[in-house]
Amino acid sequence: MATQMREHILGVASDLFSNRGINATSVDTIVAEAGIAKVTLYKYFKSKEQLILEYLRQYDEKLWQKLSSRTTGQEAPREKVMTLVNAVMDWIEDPEFKGFAFVKASVEFPQLENPVHQTSVEFAQTLRNTIAGIAAEAGIKNAETLALQLSMVIEGAAITENMQRDSGAVQHAKDLAKILIDTAK
Repeated sequence: MATQMREHILGVASDLFSNRGINATSVDTIVAEAGIAKVTLYKYFKSKEQLILEYLRQYDEKLWQKLSSRTTGQEAPREKVMTLVNAVMDWIEDPEFKGFAFVKASVEFPQLENPVHQTSVEFAQTLRNTIAGIAAEAGIKNAETLALQLSMVIEGAAITENMQRDSGAVQHAKDLAKILIDTAK
């Protein structure tokens, strides 16, 4: 029961954060939408910040579950980079996609020392490190550079597509990613 209540609160907060923004969602709004007392929220989450951090962790887990289901491991390493990028791009193109939580959170919490900002940076770095690791397996000497370039393409596509649905940003980003991967040395 306790786990269900915790998950209920987190689910409501996640939807609100995703749809309205983190700073635009007050604890009072979360409590009202969840149909609980404020004391109940604080029983499971010591602060709004802890709730935000848990939201980001859960979002990150879901992201990697989606991506791992799309990458079989059967591809050659260079193809695996493109498969990963395409998986992210396909998700960005999904009408349910509302932007990367870690990008949005880092914008809402720009202070470098803020735990929400730091966690957001860690999650972005995980994506970049994953790409760099696969690129290094493929024998790409500048794997870190390629990973940074692809992260910029991915995040740019996410922002553009979130702002202007069906803009063609995803296809252009896939094309650019392919060029970057094919020409990486």
